[in-house]
Amino acid sequence: MSTKKDRFSSKDKNYMKLAINLARARSGLTGENPSVGCLIVKNDKIVSIGQTGFGGRPHAEDNAIKNSFQKLDGSKMYVTLEPCNHYGKTPPCTNSIISSGISELIYSMEDIDKRVKGKSFRILKNRNIKVKKGLLKENAKNLYESYIKNKTKKLPYITAKIAVSKNNLIYSKGSNRITNKSSDKITHYLRYKNDSIMISSKTLNIDNPKLNCRLKGYEKFSPKRIILDKDLKIKFKSFIFKSAKKGNTVLFHNSQDITKIKVLRKKGLTLIKTKLNRERLLDLNIVLKKLFVLGTRNLLIEGGDKITKNLIKKRLVDTFYLFQSPKILKKNKINQIFTSFKILNNKYKKTSKIVSRVAKDNITIYKR
Repeated sequence: MSTKKDRFSSKDKNYMKLAINLARARSGLTGENPSVGCLIVKNDKIVSIGQTGFGGRPHAEDNAIKNSFQKLDGSKMYVTLEPCNHYGKTPPCTNSIISSGISELIYSMEDIDKRVKGKSFRILKNRNIKVKKGLLKENAKNLYESYIKNKTKKLPYITAKIAVSKNNLIYSKGSNRITNKSSDKITHYLRYKNDSIMISSKTLNIDNPKLNCRLKGYEKFSPKRIILDKDLKIKFKSFIFKSAKKGNTVLFHNSQDITKIKVLRKKGLTLIKTKLNRERLLDLNIVLKKLFVLGTRNLLIEGGDKITKNLIKKRLVDTFYLFQSPKILKKNKINQIFTSFKILNNKYKKTSKIVSRVAKDNITIYKR
């Protein structure tokens, strides 16, 4: 029940929760635009819903208005983010709202885009539309973590993951997978929700991964592949090389091997020569800035111990998934130990823990 001081009713809150769920369902799938959820209510009934289209267009407000089978005069719109008011690849959503006959608008979070911030509020108010903002604002801030970082830092939102055995191994030659099939589905869900995925050439040559999303029905949402390969050690027999085509694979390097560069470019890989840092490794700050320019907004990193330690030590990761299996892997001459537990716990906060019902994998989620 709402209080006298509360500007919003309990119904308002429930409707906005639905809008936030609509936005969350498409989060990570809307390209450079934020994922927005929208619903329209008339006479206490939901008459239409809308989400930002895949790739970022059409906008959620336009979709909701077009999806309605009845006139919207006197209706109320709930939207997770302040509607746009400027011309871009699509006309302003404020125009659609005004012409639709909607009489009241409630949005959760003010847009941080300078072209929009506070301006839509004034435009709609001046057209005699009742406007309120700030409903479930904290929920919206959580939803728009990646969008806020994209806009303020001009960097991708970074999610990283690693799988570790009970005896702290992340790789042992001859061993089968570390985690169970349920955990693997979470990995593929993360791939589905991120537009790009990054690994090192070492991981590429040891595991020969596909780096695609293999959840049934979601294969088309496989992320762009990003490879850190300082010395161009990528093997031509690898799946990544064989399946490379223009636009789906980017390789960062610091090599002078002109012959190999020509072969890789001819195959369709995008090669970007990158400066090294003091440790003689590819400078991750430069890599991340370049990826943002190329359109990456949500980046998943599936690295080994070396790249993971480098990332969390510099606090470049925003969300970290630690998969811990009850399996004990056999130690041999060729194995990798996860050495970053202490750094991870010092630099990041545990926010939640998931226990898989199958084989009892533990998945701990850390936030910066």
